[in-house]
Amino acid sequence: MVVGGFGVGKTTMVRAVSEIRPLSTEEVMTQAGATVDVNNGAYAKTTTTVAFDFGRISLDEQMVLYLFGAPGQERFWFLWDSLFAGTLGAVVLVDTRRLADSWYAIDRLEHHGTPFIVARNNFEPPVHDLSAVRGALDLSPDVPLIDCDARNRDSAKQVLITLVNHLYALSTARENTP
Repeated sequence: MVVGGFGVGKTTMVRAVSEIRPLSTEEVMTQAGATVDVNNGAYAKTTTTVAFDFGRISLDEQMVLYLFGAPGQERFWFLWDSLFAGTLGAVVLVDTRRLADSWYAIDRLEHHGTPFIVARNNFEPPVHDLSAVRGALDLSPDVPLIDCDARNRDSAKQVLITLVNHLYALSTARENTP
């Protein structure tokens, strides 16, 4: 899962890293939604995800990573619980211009017990350094926090590698706990 606030780059990340043409439910934002979908900090945004994005990456001949990008607007949050079913882990994509937009995603992941990492998306030069982001989001020291550019395939791949490594470390720790 790739989750986060409205306009943080979830669709962009799925598009950048998917080996297949991603399924996207991006629709043009209308005047009717202008009062509902507040795009503070993402003023050039003209489309919005109305269901989810889907992409895929083959890890090897037998293992495939399926990517789901969740919609970021509050009116679509009811979809998140269904999307979390069966999810092994998640990326919380954050925009330092709107850190508060990330709290709901982190809360829902913690509620479901879903392991996650946080990726600071640098569409623009970051407003806050990583330690300030960690403090503002009240992240536990064991939650990985990294930089990325969701538009860049290699950067998006590194985010997913970090997530997989985090999930592996958590799994190994559970196996070694008596």
